[in-house]
Amino acid sequence: MFAEFKGCGTAMVTPFRKDLSLDEDALRRLIRRQIAAGINFLVPCGTTGESPTLTHEEHLRVVAITLEEAKGKVPVLAGAGGYDTRKVIEMAREIERMGANGILSVTPYYNKPTQEGLYQHYKAIASAISLPIILYNVPPRTNVNIEPATMLRLSEIENIIGVKEASGNIAQMTQVIQQMPEEFTVLSGDDALTLPLVAMGGRGLISVVSNEIPAEMTRLVQSCLEGEFATARAMLRKILPLIEVNFIETNPTPVKAAMAEMGLLEPVWRLPLVPPRPENLAKIRAVLQSLALFERVHVAIRT
Repeated sequence: MFAEFKGCGTAMVTPFRKDLSLDEDALRRLIRRQIAAGINFLVPCGTTGESPTLTHEEHLRVVAITLEEAKGKVPVLAGAGGYDTRKVIEMAREIERMGANGILSVTPYYNKPTQEGLYQHYKAIASAISLPIILYNVPPRTNVNIEPATMLRLSEIENIIGVKEASGNIAQMTQVIQQMPEEFTVLSGDDALTLPLVAMGGRGLISVVSNEIPAEMTRLVQSCLEGEFATARAMLRKILPLIEVNFIETNPTPVKAAMAEMGLLEPVWRLPLVPPRPENLAKIRAVLQSLALFERVHVAIRT
C-alpha cells in the first residue's frame, strides 16, 4: 500500500552555513516547525532545495535527516530527478533503501527529450524501484512538457501515482485531471493556482510559501479539499502578496531571503544563485511586515 500524498506538502529549502556547508541544525529545526504546524507531507531535495548544488552525499544526508525528524508522523516524498536516467535510478534506489515514502522526479532538463523519451525515462525509474513516484512537470524551468497523452500512458504504470503540475497552464491541468484514472493524484506546483486546481479535482499542493507559513497553507488547502472555497479565497487573498514576492526573483532566492529575515536560517545560497537585489529585499521585508511574520516568529522562538 502506497503512502498518500494529499493536502499540503512543503518543498523544503536546504539551509546552508556561511561557509556553504549544510546546516543540519537549522534543517532539523525547520522540519520540526513544519510538523508542529500540521503539514501533511515533506518534500526534501527538490529544486526548491537547491538539489542540483548538493553533492550525492549531501542529498542523501538531507533525506536521512528528514526521515529521522519525521519519525513516521508525516510521509516523506524525496526528490530524485534529473538529466541522466541512470543517475536518477541510482539515487532513487538509495532513497528507497533509506525508507522514504516516495520520490518526486522532475523531468529531465536541457536535453529536451521527446514524449517517447519522457515515457521511457520514467518507465525505467519505475521499473527500478517499488516506491511510488510523483512526476514533476515544470516546463517553465525545464523546457520540456509532459503532455496529457504521455501522462495518461505513465499513469498505467503501477507505481507512478501522481504528478506535481506546475505548467501554469490551467487548460492542461484540467485535461490531466479529467483524463487520468480517479486514483491518480494531481497536485498543484503553484501556490497561487491551488484553489482552481483543487476545485477541478486536484488533491493538494506542493508548496513553496509553506516554508514560511506552513499552518496557513495547510489550512488553505484543507479548506479547498472540504469545498469551503469562500474561506479559501479569503485566505488566499490575504497571503497572495507573500506568494507573489516569493517569485520576485528566481526561486528559491526570495523564500530563503524571507526565512532569513524571519530568523529561520542563514541568508546563504550556493552559486549560481545569489542574494536578492536590495530593492527586492526591501519588498520582501515589507510583505513580511504587513503579515506580521517577524513578530510571530520571534514570539515562537521566545516560547
